[in-house]
Amino acid sequence: MKELCDLKVNINGEHTFYLNQRIMCKYSGRLKKLVKQEKRKAQPRNQGVQISGFPGGEEGFELVSRFCYNNGKIPIVPSTISLLHCCAIYLEMTEEVSPCNLLTQTEYLMDGLCYWSWSDILASLKSCEQCFGLAESSGLVDRLISALFTKISANTEIPLLQLQASAATPLPSSSSCSSSPDTVGFRCSSSKTPESLKPCSNREWWFDDLTILAPPAIERMMRLLGCYGSDNKNLLLTRFLLHYLRASMQRWFFDYRTEYAGLADTAVHGVVLMGRTAFSCRGLFWVLRVVSNLGLSRECRYKLEKLMGLVLDQATLDDLLVSGGTEGAVYDVNLVLRLVRVFVSSEECGDAPSQRMRKVGRLIDKYLAEISPDQGLKVQKFLGLAESLPDGARECYDGVYRALDIYLESHPTLSTEERTSLCRCLNYEKLTLEACKDLAKNRRIPPGVAVQALASQQAKLQINAHTSPRDRPDPSETPRLTYHSRAESTSLEEDLDEKQELRLNLYKMQNRVMELEKVCREMKGQMSKMAKSKSFNHRSCYHSSSSRGMPRLC
Repeated sequence: MKELCDLKVNINGEHTFYLNQRIMCKYSGRLKKLVKQEKRKAQPRNQGVQISGFPGGEEGFELVSRFCYNNGKIPIVPSTISLLHCCAIYLEMTEEVSPCNLLTQTEYLMDGLCYWSWSDILASLKSCEQCFGLAESSGLVDRLISALFTKISANTEIPLLQLQASAATPLPSSSSCSSSPDTVGFRCSSSKTPESLKPCSNREWWFDDLTILAPPAIERMMRLLGCYGSDNKNLLLTRFLLHYLRASMQRWFFDYRTEYAGLADTAVHGVVLMGRTAFSCRGLFWVLRVVSNLGLSRECRYKLEKLMGLVLDQATLDDLLVSGGTEGAVYDVNLVLRLVRVFVSSEECGDAPSQRMRKVGRLIDKYLAEISPDQGLKVQKFLGLAESLPDGARECYDGVYRALDIYLESHPTLSTEERTSLCRCLNYEKLTLEACKDLAKNRRIPPGVAVQALASQQAKLQINAHTSPRDRPDPSETPRLTYHSRAESTSLEEDLDEKQELRLNLYKMQNRVMELEKVCREMKGQMSKMAKSKSFNHRSCYHSSSSRGMPRLC
């Protein structure tokens, strides 16, 4: 047995094979060289050959060993052909070493790529992951990708290979198909198109199939098509990338962070180029959710958010509820703040607030009410978002008041100063009478703020109550105008009643403030008396103890 296993080979420092030197060196030129080098070294015999960076590791070398021990024959299938091809290149298993060697057999099979089925090509490209560096440098990956897109173009309304004209590196053409599909050790599949490959209406039949490939293969695919990075100008490939990133992120992300970041940037470049013509507002928010955690570059994030901000008036509340807030917050409030700034800057050219601006104002009020219960939402963040829109964006501030009330109720430990600063976002003159009444009775609102709100509401009613004689209706006008004047008179009487009620609420609030100030003064006086009494008792105890000649604790 010792004579048969006279070659010791260690693969990648992980596994050791004991083999027959004559059999292995008969097919491998590299092994033959390594054995000669080991014999020249002044080392004890049987130290063995050390091979590092072997493609496929233990699995790849075991396949090669079987080939050598089986007199140069081994079943070659789509799932192993790529690995065997790379092993043959690494070990120099060429015709110069032995006729009909492993490299010759794999290359012969590759010449019939156009006869392979879609699943065979995909399986072969998938197996390149074990030896991707060598497979890419040898051109094997490019040939398989070219064959894949030939199949796609043949079964899709829009041939993707038309993109070759703009590619930096032309796609390698598949080898001539004149050779017979029946080859040594492997019978190629029929060229007949399977049912799953027939073109469908949405032209996305291949999206799910390609998600089994690792990011390096997808990156190489995009580079071959000349659509990687800022060169991506193809909508179909952009849609595929977004689908791939969403479907494969959990499987590959931690192993290929750099590749994912590059693919995310590529997808965003395509989205920004197509813009609003291809993606709705909701679609843009979906894109952001897909790429936001994939290492997207700052430049691409800025471009995408700018595109989203310009159509913020088309967004819904569900669109804005993007998770991933900082400092323990549930939602990404900073994102919404940036989008609002983009929208406001684009609308500032007009003097009067547009309908789009008011629509965004109502949307932000709903968003504030939705995120207010979040315990991680800081006071300054709430205030910054509430004040991010100009005053003209809101015809009424009742929505802001409701959101503020929810926030105060959900954060009961806020100080009086914090609650007062939060009320800064309210415009009391734009509160309805009902909201102002509720604010005056609300115990969570500081009394000083309530007084200001009632005073502003009273001033507004006074302005509405005093109408100029020129504005009063003429009795000689038509009955229809007289009807309107009576309605206005009734409205005026209601305003006067509301005015009286506001005065009463203001009077009650002022009394409440005075009572609170009186209680504070009384509490301060009592605390002062208690402090003086305690000091007096302490001195009395000290003098009594001193007269007896010994210390005493009171």
